[in-house]
Amino acid sequence: MRKWKIALGTAVALGAISVASVHLLDMGNLSLNAGTAGAAPAPAAFVMPVPVASVVKKTIPIYLDYAARTEPIRSITLQARVPGYLQEQTAQDGADVRQGDTLYKISPDDFQAALDQAKAQVQRDTATLDYARSNLGRGTELAKSGYLDKDSFDQRTSTLREAQASLALNQAAVRTAELNLSYAEIHAPFPGRLGRNQASVGTLVSVAGTVLNTLVQLDPIYVTFNPSERDLAQIEEARAAGPIEVEVLLPGETEAHQKGELTFIDNTIDHSTGTITTRATIGNAKFTLLPGQYVRVRLHVKQQPDALMVPQVALGSSQLGKYLYVVGKGNTVDQRLVSLGPTSGDMVAILSGVAEGDQVITGNLQKIGPGMPISPLPQKPAT
Repeated sequence: MRKWKIALGTAVALGAISVASVHLLDMGNLSLNAGTAGAAPAPAAFVMPVPVASVVKKTIPIYLDYAARTEPIRSITLQARVPGYLQEQTAQDGADVRQGDTLYKISPDDFQAALDQAKAQVQRDTATLDYARSNLGRGTELAKSGYLDKDSFDQRTSTLREAQASLALNQAAVRTAELNLSYAEIHAPFPGRLGRNQASVGTLVSVAGTVLNTLVQLDPIYVTFNPSERDLAQIEEARAAGPIEVEVLLPGETEAHQKGELTFIDNTIDHSTGTITTRATIGNAKFTLLPGQYVRVRLHVKQQPDALMVPQVALGSSQLGKYLYVVGKGNTVDQRLVSLGPTSGDMVAILSGVAEGDQVITGNLQKIGPGMPISPLPQKPAT
């Protein structure tokens, strides 16, 4: 009887637990169904808008770039050709002078006195020559009539020739004195710019011993650079086709404002560096370039037709090399490894990896990757 009561109680408890479990399961299903019925639909995936540019085909100039240094075509040290006291500096330090301008004056008194003396001697010799000529004329008539012996006639002839030689000698002395007087003024032998004065007024200058100043020519000016022997064949080929244009860029410049022409290629390659000395002549009317200045030069050696050009901002770099993001099928990102050619302004030539008309992505490059969906923005018209 006791065992039966225990079994009956256990059965009742298990039934109660089963009913409670079914009730809780039904409540959970009701709550889940209620939550699902009230939820909003999931949002659409974000598509990145990107600016694009078409790959275009165009003819571009091919340049060779080098570091260079400017040199004057002519640079001289100003020195006196006659000794004397420096009387005046007529051109200021650093002045731009023209050919023939007076730069310095040496006291001319001694040279003027020497010139006056030489001129006086010429006058004396002229008078002596006139007398000797008249005397010889009279002697000729007397010799014909027999009143003058031959020795006396020969003396008169010799006196005439001595007078002629003396006159010629003193005429040369006049020219020498005139030159010395002209050397008392030092003139610019060519247009250029003076440097810093090195002899004060009142200095006793000597012949070719006292440095007065320096004068350098600034227009035109040389630009010297050293291409490698590997580039020499290309330069010679371009030179055979005509003059090679050379552009000069100052530090910080991206566009050349001064141009010239390749005018000199040395006849020997430096075996220690594998380069050759080359020089261009550049117009420098505004004196923008000064001797000793470091610049960059670009040699226009040829034109490259049908080059595929893209903006340089579209380029990316990875361990595999340079790449471009291109709009692929279904407006997705397609990554292309490319090899680069020469640049032209803000464009770069692509040798392989893209074709004409491809749409290259030029912005938001850090936010996209291969296979991502994108929304290409309309291209702006070229200006």
